Amino acid sequence: MRGKTGFSCNFPTMNDSSTPVHFDSQTEKSNFQTKLAYGVGELGGAIPNNILVFFALYFFTNVAGLNASFAGSLILVGKAWDAFNDPLIGWLSDKTRSPLGRRYPWMLVGAIPLAISFFLFWVIPPTRNQWQLFIYYSIISIIYYAAVSSVLVPFSTLGAELTQGYNERTNLISFRSSFAIGGSIFALILAQIILAVVEPPQNYLYLGATSGLLSILAVYLCVWGTFKRYKFMQNKREKIQRKPPEPILKQFKIALSNKPFLCVIGIYLCSWLGVQVTAAILPYFVVDWMKLSKTHFTQMALAVQGTALIMMPFWSLMGQRFDKKAIYCMGIPTTIVAQAGFFLLQPGQVTLMYILAIMAGIGISVAYLVPWSMLPDVVDLDELNTGQRREGIFYGFVVQLQKFGVAGALFLVGKTLDWAGLIPTVASQAPPIQPDSALLAIRLIIGPMPTLMLIMGLVLAYFYPITRSKHEEIVLSINKNRELG
Repeated sequence: MRGKTGFSCNFPTMNDSSTPVHFDSQTEKSNFQTKLAYGVGELGGAIPNNILVFFALYFFTNVAGLNASFAGSLILVGKAWDAFNDPLIGWLSDKTRSPLGRRYPWMLVGAIPLAISFFLFWVIPPTRNQWQLFIYYSIISIIYYAAVSSVLVPFSTLGAELTQGYNERTNLISFRSSFAIGGSIFALILAQIILAVVEPPQNYLYLGATSGLLSILAVYLCVWGTFKRYKFMQNKREKIQRKPPEPILKQFKIALSNKPFLCVIGIYLCSWLGVQVTAAILPYFVVDWMKLSKTHFTQMALAVQGTALIMMPFWSLMGQRFDKKAIYCMGIPTTIVAQAGFFLLQPGQVTLMYILAIMAGIGISVAYLVPWSMLPDVVDLDELNTGQRREGIFYGFVVQLQKFGVAGALFLVGKTLDWAGLIPTVASQAPPIQPDSALLAIRLIIGPMPTLMLIMGLVLAYFYPITRSKHEEIVLSINKNRELG
């Protein structure tokens, strides 16, 4: 038979199962412990990644004394290998067989070098030579992002492997998204406390060490709390005798030929780049343009992320009633208006600055929630089309984009500030008065640049084809094919 789901693509028959497998109500519902543990696992990446986004560029230029162009480029160096690294780890985790399953060995082992390399980010080498600083931080970046891949790619696939239903996935991802935002807030509070209590530059070392240890703890708690549910779902799926997997390059080609998947990665990339560009430029905007103290930077970030966290249950509830792309199109316009408002904001308009921060947080919550909740549905479509479960490949590409978003944001911001004449400083010097060209660049980066990215994300969301009803048809076709097998 062919799946009749209303898509323009043809769905071949999956006559490769020897035992009918039903995903009943027990399979559909995961318990609170599973959802909570899965959410906690997000902290393994959220804490260090948010500290990098909010503080790394400022640390490199204003504490370590690195040129802004070098600072913006160095993390992008790690992407040269990561362009293949994330999908490769996804493919390898798909093929992994162990008593702990396919994903958990990668998470348990990778968490350790992740923490160590993150700490080394905040070590300042005893040199002021720009190339030596650049080489040191580039090496650390390569190690760090390789470790992040080995943790986040397998972790992310659990979103598709712990659940099957449309609404249940939205609910599970809302836990993950809440912890992603909560991790950002926690990272900001932790940074504010440590940076205020400990003298610079040792304060950044304490921040790196504490964050690394918390990352390890979060990953291990996630494995412990989700393992029982993971084994239950895998035992169900392992009764299906699947076709032998294709070579890795062919799997990459199959994944990238999936049109809904291309929509998802476009939505995610536009959303993530817009958010990360804003986060990277925020300290410069608050300190250099608004002429406020550094404490206002963390308070601004907390206003944005706090609002996003508060709005997460609302958007999760809306996701039970409306299609995923619909809630994305509801929330993002508020953030677009806020980003445009930042460009027009003038020094002294502090109250309006915080109002705009709250408005931005309303839409940012759907940027966290929607792309990740769309992705498992794309994996189901691929299973219907090919007879394979290749979560690792799909999630590998998206985690790759997540890291490209962070690195790309820092690269764009660093390069633009360097071209605009930003004056770098070191911790022992007084902050310089920035030229008008640098101030204009700061305003352009926080306003028009992310606004354009978010508008592009809205357009892609409009054309995303997997609605609730279409996903139900996909799952129905998968189950019918299993029964016929």
